[in-house]
Amino acid sequence: MTMNPNLQQVMMKPTKPGRRRFIISSFFFILFLCAVASINEVQFGNLLKFGSCTFFSNNSSSASFLPLNSTSDDIRILIGILTLPDQYHRRHFLRMIYGTQSPAGAKVDIKFVFCNLTKEDQKVLVALEIMRYDDIIILNCTENMNQGKTYTYFSSLPEMLNSTEGPSPPYHYVMKADDDIYLRLDKLVESLRPLPREDLYYGYVIPCGSMNPFHHYMSGMGYLVSWDIVEWVSVSEISRNHLEGSEDRVFGDWMRWGKRGKNRHTVKWAMYNYPDRPTACTHELWPDTIGVHLLKKQEKWIETLKYFNVTQNLKPSKLYHIP
Repeated sequence: MTMNPNLQQVMMKPTKPGRRRFIISSFFFILFLCAVASINEVQFGNLLKFGSCTFFSNNSSSASFLPLNSTSDDIRILIGILTLPDQYHRRHFLRMIYGTQSPAGAKVDIKFVFCNLTKEDQKVLVALEIMRYDDIIILNCTENMNQGKTYTYFSSLPEMLNSTEGPSPPYHYVMKADDDIYLRLDKLVESLRPLPREDLYYGYVIPCGSMNPFHHYMSGMGYLVSWDIVEWVSVSEISRNHLEGSEDRVFGDWMRWGKRGKNRHTVKWAMYNYPDRPTACTHELWPDTIGVHLLKKQEKWIETLKYFNVTQNLKPSKLYHIP
């Protein structure tokens, strides 16, 4: 049976009221999806293109996302612990020490710094450490104490860390520390909050009897500079041409000759040597400590950690009993 052409056209086309209801329903459905996307700060890229949703504004972008416990005002600190490739046990111990500290309002990265590997076992074991912890910087140098290792550390950082994708600067402060110092990160961050983030030279001023940060230089137990000084060290002829000698004294020479570190801050007596025997650089442990130096033996570490009650937050469990 042949269908009437006019009747066929009528059946193929929806009626005008039905078409109007369909368009209105689709419009409000798209509006609803746009509202959900705006409320939850989720970008439905394809949907937005399809619906041309310009009714709601979403100013967030993935580039500005930060961890929930972090803000854009957080202090960013890099602590480079200068050590040797073969110091595996010391590195694992320090990972426990610093891995249990979470200073509020700061991003503190701990890196272990040494020169090129020279042994076959180092190439395997250090590679495993990097794969597991990603906290090692290997400098392009030969291991040395007073022939430029500190210079290589600071001068290498801008090329390593500057990026168009990350924050600028990558760190507000960079610290050089020994592997026999215990740093209390919350106290370190607290001391830095009121200080400038440019042209800062911070540490324990030498000589031990001085409280004047402009007197000589900062002790190698642990000193810190702002990122602009790191960049200056990397390009300055002053630092490049004056490498040999006691490295911490040499660093002080750079600051003086280059007229850098105009903002200086000594944290004496919050940083000091362990009171093994009385000297001008030691005193007893006390609550406001930022750093204790010369912890070269396990017994000194244990006494220091006990004094500061570092295990007081250990949660009780049926799996262990520690009186």
